[in-house]
Amino acid sequence: MIRPFAVLLLASLLALAAPQAAAQGKFIEPPVFAEELKAGKLPPAARRVPETPLVVKFGAGTEPGRHGGSLSMLIGRSRDVRMLVVYGYARLVGYDQNFNIVPDILESIEAKGGRVFTMKLRKGHRWSDGRPFTTEDFRYYWEDVANNKELSPTGPPSDLLVNGEAPKVEFPDPQTVRYSWSKPNPDFLPRMAGASPLFIFRPAHYLKQFHRKYSRQAAASDAGSKKRGWAAVHNREDNLYQYDNPKLPSLQPWINTTKPPADRFVAVRNPYFHRVDPAGRQLPYIDRVVLAVAEGKLIPAKTGAGESDLQARDIQFNNFTFLKKGEKTNNYRTLLWKTARGSHFALFPNLNVNDPVWRKVMRDVRLRRALSLAIDRRQVNQVLYFGLANEGNNTVVQESPLYRKEYQMRWGQHDRKAADKLLDEAGLKRGADGLRTLPDGRPLEIIVETAGESTEQTDVLEMIRENWREVGVKLFPKPSQREVLRNRVFSGEALMSVWTGLENGLANPDISPEELAPTSQQQLQWPKFGQYFETGGKAGEAPDIAEAIELMKLNSQWREAATRAERAKIWHRMLQIHAEQQFAIGVVSGVAQPVVMRNTLRNVPEKGIYNWDPGAFFGIYRPDTFWISEPAR
Repeated sequence: MIRPFAVLLLASLLALAAPQAAAQGKFIEPPVFAEELKAGKLPPAARRVPETPLVVKFGAGTEPGRHGGSLSMLIGRSRDVRMLVVYGYARLVGYDQNFNIVPDILESIEAKGGRVFTMKLRKGHRWSDGRPFTTEDFRYYWEDVANNKELSPTGPPSDLLVNGEAPKVEFPDPQTVRYSWSKPNPDFLPRMAGASPLFIFRPAHYLKQFHRKYSRQAAASDAGSKKRGWAAVHNREDNLYQYDNPKLPSLQPWINTTKPPADRFVAVRNPYFHRVDPAGRQLPYIDRVVLAVAEGKLIPAKTGAGESDLQARDIQFNNFTFLKKGEKTNNYRTLLWKTARGSHFALFPNLNVNDPVWRKVMRDVRLRRALSLAIDRRQVNQVLYFGLANEGNNTVVQESPLYRKEYQMRWGQHDRKAADKLLDEAGLKRGADGLRTLPDGRPLEIIVETAGESTEQTDVLEMIRENWREVGVKLFPKPSQREVLRNRVFSGEALMSVWTGLENGLANPDISPEELAPTSQQQLQWPKFGQYFETGGKAGEAPDIAEAIELMKLNSQWREAATRAERAKIWHRMLQIHAEQQFAIGVVSGVAQPVVMRNTLRNVPEKGIYNWDPGAFFGIYRPDTFWISEPAR
């Protein structure tokens, strides 16, 4: 949650700094545009950047760079072309490196009481195709997308609703947008600053051709038909996050030029990007980003062979030693960045599993506690992480002001006898072979599903398999693909799955605790509860577990809490519930993330925090300021 004063102060400083470079006419053109400028196909930088561009400041360890070069990276599947949006990290507001929310695409934002948000656009800002970016793009989204029943059957996103109340959206002038609610909306700014952001605007000039309200052709396509033909086309074209439509105008630093399916995606610099350096060089420095698709399991080997200029995705801690060996031969360095997840590896019992017998067993806290107690976390840590990880539950990390040892270790220490006792009390009896059975006589065999993207997960599960076998529980790992895994969890087919824990283990009392309550279908322990919340009860299942219901109430109370002390008290109660209930069974946290960086790549931090949200992985370090000292490579 952001302090309004901080927003205003930072916005004012940026606004004061920006006109100096523009007024002096010191914009430096990227050489790659020379021919287009000469031919008159592209206006000069002074007419491409906003009247008040965002002037990027450089701190310790970074420096102004020069234009040119191509950055190669590896991705494990075509869908990961969206990493261009994650890494590019152009947002209305975004996190800085201290995790404060500051204006970015916006020139300024004024927040009053967490209820009224007045946003000022940068005059002269343009989409990547050169068309003006104005309040019409915000109006189109709100009136013609979010509130169109055919495009958005469930209505506006839940992040824009406060206790079911939609915002009042106003457009006082072509450069001003105002969102307001009768009660505070603490999710508004963090969601717009997220790795997968809430986009409250659309390129109206492009999408109107697919909207029945504005296009005769779109309307005619549905004439006499019950099918949502025009809406399906519109939704397919409208994908600012997935980034798989090269025709869709964007505000990101690099524009994807490749339509999937493809095994190589090429993104080129946005001629109208809104950031410049202090000398007036329009950012990004790097002309082109190439994302090559490779089998996820091969990415560490390909990276070690020098096929990536910057790589962390699909690289695990257990690849570190191998990567270090190739540094001199292939001209790169391997850094270790901190991670902020509540658990590097966590097991998620599906409390919404379809099988009625398994559902009852999974909802018995004694089973979940027993499975947690049965895991020898110290062994996992020593064997796989050289004893450098933190053992314990899925909770906030030690650097968080909300951290308490009890949250980390409650039911989190290896105790086979206690686990056996809990399983006995739960009525899960042992057979002659020492294995336990379900109440209906079936063997207690837990299939743990993974995305199949990491051998590390398989290694951890193999160790847990031995631990659980000692208390009479059989574990069977089942790798698949990420989409298949999620769909099986969402549908109630998967019994248990593996993923990382809390995204923001560095949380403080002013950060929303919604990740601890069933608020999203993406939460693998109760996807149908989350879907129920996201759709306002139109889909999914209403929570019917007392502790889940309490978490929902606490989440609502946090949103209305008047003081930081009240918010902290709510956070602690929610963390306590999770420690006691073991809704997600954490194993280890604090596992460092290897980051491989070409020696010629500049401005990548030696020490950083690699986190999805907040952070957007590389995003908060502004890759548009990364530059290559030998662009001819």
